[in-house]
Parts: sequence; structure tokens; C-alpha cells
Amino acid sequence: MKIRFVLNGEPAVIDTDPTRRLLDILRDDFELTGVKEGCGEGECGACAVLINGRLANSCIVPAGTVEGSKIITIEGYRETARYLVLRDAFEEAGAVQCGFCTPGFIMAAEALLRENADPDDEQIRKALSGNLCRCTGYSMIVDAVKIASAGGKDLW
Repeated sequence: MKIRFVLNGEPAVIDTDPTRRLLDILRDDFELTGVKEGCGEGECGACAVLINGRLANSCIVPAGTVEGSKIITIEGYRETARYLVLRDAFEEAGAVQCGFCTPGFIMAAEALLRENADPDDEQIRKALSGNLCRCTGYSMIVDAVKIASAGGKDLW
């Protein structure tokens, strides 16, 4: 089945089984390796992408459901001014160690800040609750989102 969508701002077409995971298509066919496989069950957030502006775990998204969608991965998002604010905030807060989970957290933070440019701690923790980190602990990641929120007010 031919599936057409917009990937990181560019038209994309793939002829594939519609039940194939979006994660596999992004990594294997489009070589977008910032999208990680952690759990493969939609529980860890390492494979998070934006589909039509909404956060989604690509490991549980069948390819056939993205027909006509706009998909943004960390590779496409890192070309934006908003990414730079989040990147700098994560660095300032010391919210990155091994980095495996970071793309998913960045995408979750973008989804939150897009909806609420000035979230409180509880809202941040709720928005990030679908992402797991084994290295840094969550306080530094929450701090990073607060720093980004304050530093990027004109962007969100």
C-alpha cells in the first residue's frame, strides 16, 4: 500500500504494509535514527514524534494511519528556533546524560509548550509522564522545561 504523508516538512511516500510500525519506517526507510526504540509498547516515549501537532509514540502507530498526516521527528524539529530554546534549557539544567531519552523528552516538551506556554510543575510532570529516563532523574528535566518556557515566551 502506498502511504503519503509530510515528513519534517517534505512530501514522503512509502509502499509498505499498512500494519508496519511507523517507528520502523522512520528508522529503517528514512534513516531518522533520533527516533529510538526503548520498550516497543508505547510506554517509554523514546520514539515520540508529532503527528499533526500531537505527541505520539511511533512504536504503536500503524503506518496506514498516517496517510495524509504531517509528521515531525527530532531531526525536523531541531531546525526550529523553539528547538534551540529547549536544547539550551536542557543543557543549562543538566537534563541530559546518556541522551537516549532526550529526543522523546524534547518532543513531549514541545507538545506541552505548544498548548501551554507557561505550565506549572504539575502540568510539566503530567505532560512528561509518558517518557522514561534512567539517568538524570526527572527534576532536572522539569527544570529544563521551566527554563525553556521562561526563555522562549515569544516562540510558544
